[in-house]
Amino acid sequence: MDISDLLASVVAPPTPSHQRLSDLQSLTRSFVAERTCPELLPYPSALLDRVLEAIREQIETIEEHAGDADPRTNFRMIILQTELERVRFLVRGLVRGRIAKIDAHPLHILNLYTTSQPTLLSPSEHKYLTTHQALLSSHFSASFLSQFPAALQRLDDTTGGVSMVDKPDEDRAVFVRCLRDVGQVYVEGTGTRFEMRRGDVSVVRWSAIRAWVLGGDVELI
Repeated sequence: MDISDLLASVVAPPTPSHQRLSDLQSLTRSFVAERTCPELLPYPSALLDRVLEAIREQIETIEEHAGDADPRTNFRMIILQTELERVRFLVRGLVRGRIAKIDAHPLHILNLYTTSQPTLLSPSEHKYLTTHQALLSSHFSASFLSQFPAALQRLDDTTGGVSMVDKPDEDRAVFVRCLRDVGQVYVEGTGTRFEMRRGDVSVVRWSAIRAWVLGGDVELI
C-alpha cells in the first residue's frame, strides 16, 4: 500500500466530499473576508452549522480509532487530526475577528442588528454583545457618568449632530477580486468611476464596493 492508497482510504464523515471541499473553501473565504473587512459581515449561520457538525463527526471518528495498533489506521488518524486542526484554526480566527469588531463598535452593531440586519449576529454573539455592553455601561456609570448631568449620561447621544457611537471606517481601502462582471463602480466623494470585470483585482474604498461584496459578485482578498 503506497501513500496514495493510504490517503485515499482515510475514514471520512458521511458528508459528500464535494460538499466538504465547498464548505472548506467557503469557510476560508469567510475567514479572509472577516479579517480584512472594516465592518462586521453577516453571520454565516448555515455554513458554520455544517462545519461544526463535520468537526464533531471528525472528533468522534478519531476517538473511535484511538489506540488502534494498525500503523495504517494510525496514519489515517494523523491525517484526520491535521485536517481537523486546519478547520478549527479557520473557525477560531473567524470568531475572534468577529468578536474584536463587536468589542470595538458594540452600540453601532447592536443598533444595526435590532433595526435592519437581523442576520448580522448569531444568538451567542447577540448574548455576548448585550452582556458586554451592560457591563460596560455599568462600569462607566459607576466610574464617572453618574457625576454628569442626566442629559450627558447617554453613551449613544447624538445631540448637536455629533454621534457618540463609534462606527467602523467605511472609507478604508480593501483588496477585492471580481467574481462576475459588475460594470461601473463609482467612488463617492472622489468623482472616480471605473469598470470591474470578472477576474479583476482592485484596491478600492469599502463603501464603494460593499453592495457587490455582500451580493457575492466581488470577494475580499
